[in-house]
Amino acid sequence: MEELNFLERIQKFADSDAILKEGRDVNELRAKFDDYILEAERKIQVQELEEKENSEEVDSSILKKKTEELVQLKDGFYEIYSVYKEKKKLLVDAKNNSESENLSKKTALIKRLQEVVTTEENIGSAFGSLKEIQESWKEIGDIPRDKRNDIQSEFSRLIEDFFYNIKIYKDLKDHDFHRNAQLKTALIEELKKLNEMKSIKEVETQLKKLQNDWNDIGPVPNEQWETLKEGYWTEVRSVYNKVNRFYDDRRVKMLENLEVKKALLEEVIILSAKREDLKGAKEWDAVTKDVLAIQAKWKTVGFGPKKENDVIWKKFRAQCDDFFNAKKEFFGEIQEVYNALAEKKKALIEKVKALKNSTEWKDTAAKLKQFQSQWKLIGHSGVKHEQKLWKEFRGACDAFFNSRQNHFDEKDAQNEANLVLKQAVLAKIEKYTPSEDKKVVIAELKELSKAFNAIGHVPIKQKDEIFTAYKKLMDAHYKSIKLEAAEQEQILFEAKIDLLKGNSNSFKHFDDLKFDLRKSIDIHNKEITQLENNLGFFANSKGADSLKKGVEDKVRVIKQKVETIKQQLKMIPNE
Repeated sequence: MEELNFLERIQKFADSDAILKEGRDVNELRAKFDDYILEAERKIQVQELEEKENSEEVDSSILKKKTEELVQLKDGFYEIYSVYKEKKKLLVDAKNNSESENLSKKTALIKRLQEVVTTEENIGSAFGSLKEIQESWKEIGDIPRDKRNDIQSEFSRLIEDFFYNIKIYKDLKDHDFHRNAQLKTALIEELKKLNEMKSIKEVETQLKKLQNDWNDIGPVPNEQWETLKEGYWTEVRSVYNKVNRFYDDRRVKMLENLEVKKALLEEVIILSAKREDLKGAKEWDAVTKDVLAIQAKWKTVGFGPKKENDVIWKKFRAQCDDFFNAKKEFFGEIQEVYNALAEKKKALIEKVKALKNSTEWKDTAAKLKQFQSQWKLIGHSGVKHEQKLWKEFRGACDAFFNSRQNHFDEKDAQNEANLVLKQAVLAKIEKYTPSEDKKVVIAELKELSKAFNAIGHVPIKQKDEIFTAYKKLMDAHYKSIKLEAAEQEQILFEAKIDLLKGNSNSFKHFDDLKFDLRKSIDIHNKEITQLENNLGFFANSKGADSLKKGVEDKVRVIKQKVETIKQQLKMIPNE
């Protein structure tokens, strides 16, 4: 885990024997750790905000646990970091004291070398003293950085004076002179490469080494010395300029970063001050987004000077904490209102659950839509309840609607298959050629109607088209049969029943047909009643008997029609 890696790495630095060399690495680690803590805290805050915005329930115990874990992690890290700082302080103090002592030692060696250069006349003793001084010089550690260039320059100058002043060059071989010139030329090339290196730490280390190596190399031919010396010091100064520019640029950048952070601090102070005037959740959320945006921008800004950076960070963090603490207190006050709304939504959930397995697709869908409207009217029940309740409510609704959808999907598939089957029957009806035998034709037409009606529903878009085609074909076949009037009426009525059975709205057509037939019976019955009443007005005479018989015959015919209609009513399904 990343947090464990932070602890392991700071512990490693605290236990390291190279604390002073690793100072920048520790600062980078600490900066990354602070960024990590800030990001983790921001994520907790963002999570809380997003869950509120997405109507999810916020488990305060989880957020609290995460916060406590971050505090423990931070305390653990800075406890080790304090140990590291104490060790570093001791080492820095020791290093400063050591560098001061080393400066005194090198100053004494320079003074001694000055005496050798100016007073020693014995070449052997002079070389012995020089060797002793050089060995002691190498054994002396670092001196303060601001003194290094001057001290090294003075020492190098005296070394140069030594070799020239005691006039030993004539005793050295030309080969050694040229070899030393080659070595110093190669060393100058190595100095040039330092300007291409990116790590300033490595540049400083290599520069110190090359300067020591330069002094260890013996004399060169006089005619080459000035050129080599000028080339050497030109490159040394160039490298020192590179190092100084780096620290100067870093200081400028840190100051710029500090100004940016000051501006961000002012922005967050203004936003934090608004908390006193915020009334509703939307207002809090709007300002919260602005605060989070500033926090995100803060993270992109680099370090400022250490002391000032720590101070401004504490102020920035305090302002953010004040804002989010006030926000937490505000939302705690409205939680009771949310709890009451949650109870209303729980009641709706129970109602939906009671209907989720219903197969009354139309009525149940209407009820669930009413419940969904009621759910919206109740309003938001707060992040603690809303998301959980909504999932439960939505799940129960979806259970019903998914079942309904599956039902109608299966029904649509069957309707498509039925359409193909009915089209096949229509093709048979269209190709059908009646024979001369009327009874056979009627029987065969009834079988075709039976086959057509036995097939279930077709897709709603094709139902009228398919039935119209069916009715048109059947009507044409029945009309082609030459029947007696009564027989034709009966056969055509039966055919009409068969036709209506093939219509997707047959129940409605049957109801309409029954209504018309009953109305016809009522009309005929009234006509019979009127005729029978009229019979009482006829006198008993030969002429009257003839009229009376005519009325009675008419009544008999109408009653027969009524019986025929009643038989037709019985032929209608479900009658």
